[in-house]
Amino acid sequence: MKLLLDTHVLVRSAIASRALPMRVLDALRDPANQVLVSAASAYEIEYKRPRDPELQRLPSDLAIVVDRQQFTWLDISWEDARDAGLLPRHHRDPFDRLLVAQAQRHGATLVSADRTLPSLGVSTFW
Repeated sequence: MKLLLDTHVLVRSAIASRALPMRVLDALRDPANQVLVSAASAYEIEYKRPRDPELQRLPSDLAIVVDRQQFTWLDISWEDARDAGLLPRHHRDPFDRLLVAQAQRHGATLVSADRTLPSLGVSTFW
């Protein structure tokens, strides 16, 4: 299965994995799954880091976090950006919109606790 992590899942997997449900941890550790991390999550973390003590606990080089867990970076394409802009307007978080668009374009399930995301037409797992 192809999984795309919501930013909060990436953060918790790195610094507080016990906060994740066991089924999520099992899916992240399953070698049969391809676990993707969007470049949008790197942007979101760095944008919010100065105001968020939890994010300040992460290494400044997020590649360490991604590589250590054997996840794969997913770059942002112009198609991802376009599709994020075309999503319904009821969900305004630009980071979530980009993750949803990427999950849709790349045939991935979005790993997220956010129950509002399926209303944008994306499959989620929690």
